[in-house]
Amino acid sequence: MPAHSRAERREVVYPPERWELLRRLRERALEVMGALSRRGMEALAHGSLARGDVDGGSDIDLFLPQPLPSYLVETSLMEAGLRPERRELVMATPWQLPKAHLYLDEKTVVTFPLLKPRPLELEFYRFGGALGEEGLRRGERVPGVDKRLMLIEPTPTGHLEESVRGREGEVAKRLGVSPEIVRERVQVLTRRREEGHTGLFLRRELSPEESFEKVFSSLVRSHPVLRLRLGRPP
Repeated sequence: MPAHSRAERREVVYPPERWELLRRLRERALEVMGALSRRGMEALAHGSLARGDVDGGSDIDLFLPQPLPSYLVETSLMEAGLRPERRELVMATPWQLPKAHLYLDEKTVVTFPLLKPRPLELEFYRFGGALGEEGLRRGERVPGVDKRLMLIEPTPTGHLEESVRGREGEVAKRLGVSPEIVRERVQVLTRRREEGHTGLFLRRELSPEESFEKVFSSLVRSHPVLRLRLGRPP
């Protein structure tokens, strides 16, 4: 590792209340993941919940990596008494993955794709840190990159953090992802920091009676640009 990278590395030691917050957030995550796994759906916890570097603003972000019938996802949650408060269909850009968001409360969201994700779109979650239900139950923590573009490496007392910039290839190897996803996220997060939040191409809230699949099909028909993602002529 270059000497200048070592100089930038910082150790963060967690106080007891931070460990307690992590325990509470993971307990809630396991409740939701258990409801899904009982129906054969394996969700990933990603972001700070998987890395362990949670704080008061951390959310419980859960992702189902394969497209599934939305009714099956929602039924499995409701059978466990987990009724979504809000349902959204989101696309960052016309050519990126359309996703369904089920907000169970202000901090807990279950996301699943409406189309099969491309390899780079799945690597997005490993870039930030992703952990399955069993790993969460065992108290594991995984490395990942936060929104500050700091590589978070868990330690028994907290974590080590170090800037990703200038170390993209090394970080890709450490996380087991392609250099392309590291470069893409560095570019996106750097631009967001410099220009502010750039917004989404599409955010559509659904009523309780609407299905994600029907709404997405209707949007594709009425917005030819969405066909870019589907590989169809506009």
